[in-house]
Amino acid sequence: MDAASVAQVRSFNRTVTQRIGALNDHFLARSRPLGQSRVLWEIGPAGCGLRKLRRRLGLDSGYLSRLLRSLEQEGLLTVGPASTDGRVRMAELTRAGLAEWAELDRRSDAAAESILGALSDRQRARLVAAMADVERLLTASQIIISVAEPRQPMARECLLAYFRELADRFDAGFNPELSNPAHDEEMTLPAGLFLVATLYGEPVGCGGLKFHPDAPAEIKRMWVTPAVRGLGVGRRMLTELEGHAAAHGSTIVRLETNKALAEAISLYRSSGYREVKPFNTERYAHHWFEKALTSPV
Repeated sequence: MDAASVAQVRSFNRTVTQRIGALNDHFLARSRPLGQSRVLWEIGPAGCGLRKLRRRLGLDSGYLSRLLRSLEQEGLLTVGPASTDGRVRMAELTRAGLAEWAELDRRSDAAAESILGALSDRQRARLVAAMADVERLLTASQIIISVAEPRQPMARECLLAYFRELADRFDAGFNPELSNPAHDEEMTLPAGLFLVATLYGEPVGCGGLKFHPDAPAEIKRMWVTPAVRGLGVGRRMLTELEGHAAAHGSTIVRLETNKALAEAISLYRSSGYREVKPFNTERYAHHWFEKALTSPV
């Protein structure tokens, strides 16, 4: 990693934490530090499940429990079973907590306005645009891609969302039973593998591989949720799948796609795939691609 880039990130982190008051025990001039205020904010008027809250903030359960306990002692929230599912523990704001949440909202707006107010119109526009770009990139940096069993709940969630999207976008709809098969066992080692991308512990994308002795590997079921498109997740997923295929000994990887998926076609072409004659009888495909792989060092 470039040392100058690392130094710039560290400098940015120091400037931001100082400017927003993260080092102050009385964040936004309230009686609590940033950590407690952020938990209160994330719970919000709708309440939040503890598991979701922990994932969203990236906190371990012990630390989150201490933060919740301190806020509960202040009378700002309660923790208990959800009304719809007793197995789910929920944090919900009390009346005093809702009032404090509203005050944090007001003071957060004022703090943001104080940052922007010191700048010229041109500087303000530059800062807002840069912040939006940084937020997108930081979000992208938190996406994790890892091998998963296709039968696992997060994998199934991705596959079902993928099938629904294809059904909506394809001219003739989509029925996975009529498509060339990519069964769970075909995307499980050693026959193949399946990758799931997660953000804050929630699934946001997937992709599968089918290995074939003495034949190119196949990429199947590659999908990214619309919420994170534009963050480079699709390209990362494609690169990861290619890497696994090469590590398995494949020298060529193949895939097919539908004409309705213009963004996928653009990704494949810009990633070095060349269009070839049909190599299977996939009824939903209009384009067939392949790419020669570089052996892993």
